[in-house]
Amino acid sequence: MTQQPFSRPGAVDLSALQRPAGAPTGGAGAGAEGGAPAGGSAYAVQISEQNFQTTIEASMTAPVLMVFYSRSRMPESGQLADDLAALSGEFEGRFLAGLVDIDAVPSIAQAMQIPSVPLVVAIVDGRPMPLLQDVVPIEELRQALTQVMQQLTAQGVAGRHQPRGSQPAEGEEADEGPAADPRYAAAQAALAADDADGAVAEYQKLVDANPADAEAAAGLAMAKVLQRTRGVDLQAAREAAAANPDDVDAQTLVADLDLLGGHVDDAFQRLVDLVRRTSGKERDSAREHLLGLFGAVGNDDVRVLRARQQLASALF
Repeated sequence: MTQQPFSRPGAVDLSALQRPAGAPTGGAGAGAEGGAPAGGSAYAVQISEQNFQTTIEASMTAPVLMVFYSRSRMPESGQLADDLAALSGEFEGRFLAGLVDIDAVPSIAQAMQIPSVPLVVAIVDGRPMPLLQDVVPIEELRQALTQVMQQLTAQGVAGRHQPRGSQPAEGEEADEGPAADPRYAAAQAALAADDADGAVAEYQKLVDANPADAEAAAGLAMAKVLQRTRGVDLQAAREAAAANPDDVDAQTLVADLDLLGGHVDDAFQRLVDLVRRTSGKERDSAREHLLGLFGAVGNDDVRVLRARQQLASALF
């Protein structure tokens, strides 16, 4: 199926999905407000008109990844939905997988202005952002999700969803707050306060205490990107880089900005090209900066693996 750009930024207009009390709802998964577990995972839910609104609201606690699919029109998109549901269990609540069968609930696809299937949309704090528009192998999907979760953690988004359908034991109170990892609390609080310096310091403590903590290392690398780009004028930075193609500081700054803007491949390519054009201390500086960006994205990410090969070619 031909893919088209997903171009609906901002909040979703849910007014079309408001129904009178007691009105029947269609689509798979209708039932309890939170939706029954889907795909064999306690962190996946089949989306219906009844639970769509509450699922969007759940993104205020932790990310929701909605996958839009159609087994009749594109069977491969159904497999992507199954894979996302399975991986939601591996990530243990770091995200909730919302499975949207557009044939069963076409009104939701219309409200979200879905151009084609498959489409995976990340919803954070009620804001939808396109994440994936292709069917990919589950290993590649796992790597992409790992990178996304690392970036969100570095930006202070570290809540966890409760398992779907779980109920507190008799005499226990329900946990109304996100189950954040307490190790990262200080760093995440600094990020929430827009204190990049504080976040760098806190993540550095974690890395010093446990160099094998990949999540802390990724958080540190991303916090450093935020630190370096704080208060930077994007247009001025790009103009400076265009006017000085071999200026390491100008090029690395734009690479940082590209990374924050989601243009990961552009950021990597800019620095690989810079390594090719420079030598001596300038080349070393460009290479070290690129390695830092690899850490921010995640060393197992396919884009990092590809860029590492390009870097090796540029160096040798």
